[in-house]
Amino acid sequence: MKITLVNSRQDQAGVTIRDQIRILMADPAYRREGVDWEFLEVDGRLIHEGGIDADLGSDLLIFLSRHTSSRPVPVLTVHPTGNPGEALLGGEAGSFAPAAPGWMQAVLVNLVRLVPNGYRASYEVTHHGPTDLVTPSFFVEIGSTEKEWSDRVAGAAVAEAVLTAAPADPISLIGFGGTHYAPRETAVALETRGAFGHILHSREIGGLTGPLLGKIAAAAGAEAVYVDRKAIDRPALDHLYALLQAASLPLLGEKDLHQIGVLSWQDYLSLRQVAEEAAPGAHLIPGALSGGGTPVTVTVPADLFTQALSADPGRIVAAIGRMPVAGLTGKGGVLLPIFITYERYSSQIIHDLITLCVKTIREEQHAVIDGDRLIIKKERFDPGLAASLGVPPGALFGMLKGGQAVRVGDQVIEPEMVRSCTVTAIHLRGLERYT
Repeated sequence: MKITLVNSRQDQAGVTIRDQIRILMADPAYRREGVDWEFLEVDGRLIHEGGIDADLGSDLLIFLSRHTSSRPVPVLTVHPTGNPGEALLGGEAGSFAPAAPGWMQAVLVNLVRLVPNGYRASYEVTHHGPTDLVTPSFFVEIGSTEKEWSDRVAGAAVAEAVLTAAPADPISLIGFGGTHYAPRETAVALETRGAFGHILHSREIGGLTGPLLGKIAAAAGAEAVYVDRKAIDRPALDHLYALLQAASLPLLGEKDLHQIGVLSWQDYLSLRQVAEEAAPGAHLIPGALSGGGTPVTVTVPADLFTQALSADPGRIVAAIGRMPVAGLTGKGGVLLPIFITYERYSSQIIHDLITLCVKTIREEQHAVIDGDRLIIKKERFDPGLAASLGVPPGALFGMLKGGQAVRVGDQVIEPEMVRSCTVTAIHLRGLERYT
């Protein structure tokens, strides 16, 4: 892989980073097998260097640069190039250069690990040129004043972050919403496999169009979209959702990205498709499912599953979380009795899920087995019975519910007098197999 490191002679931060990279390269520990590093220094400003990659034959361009701000703070940043709106800082309006999401994420992770005292590290939103490139690229910068641009400690941190970056198995994303330093997108990239190509500031959402979204998705190599919903006003958010739906781009929240775990992106998409067919609108929880295969749905009798969840929800959720299944949740985050697993596991999973439910009900609710029927008897405080005996609602209800007798006038009301019994019978063929 050939990587070209580009800096400008007039950019002090770029020169500082370049010099520190050269120093580190003298150490064999920083030499990467399979990576051919090349330096390129130009005279002009990097934001105007459109077409610079035409004859380089590189696989990746990394622009070493300074960061400036109207509110200067010591910062190390990474970002791709493009202009969602006007081209105020190089490039063309409404144009985006190809991004390198995995590499940017890897450098960002390193910057956070290596950031010097007094500095912070983050993404920046997409906001300047050059845009006339065909090679994936990104900027890595030191900000925000001459003091930081000449800081060799900061330069060394950036140099090491670049030379030791190792993209893993990223999920390429477009990010929408947030301020200039994209705080939520930065957190997502540090905590999950979500790697951002292009990120748009909240103020850019209202002017987004379908064709522009298509350009961004192509330049980012986007597999999905992340939206910082709290940072976008309702009209702009509705506008964005309509565009995303028309473009058929998957939308992933932070919870989704955390839960994908080690699943490949294609495996995850397959599970989402099966989930949508099985329970439209349900939320997918991949859980411990991994390894790939043909996804199939398995179901647990709804009455059995409801009783088991009622008996001990923590036990049920924890046990399912250790099985090779993906769960589905409906409204209110309630776990549904529908699960997805790989075909090779299906028979065993059905047996294990039903066994889990039966054992939980028997242990927590003292149910009994009568042939193929699981008989569940429940005694509980009956406010109607209490009221019929003259007990006023309030503190006395609470005492009876807690097992204490109460006095109403000349009468003593025992807890047993205000309990009603319900009997539920669940029919399960071959019940003895699950006990």
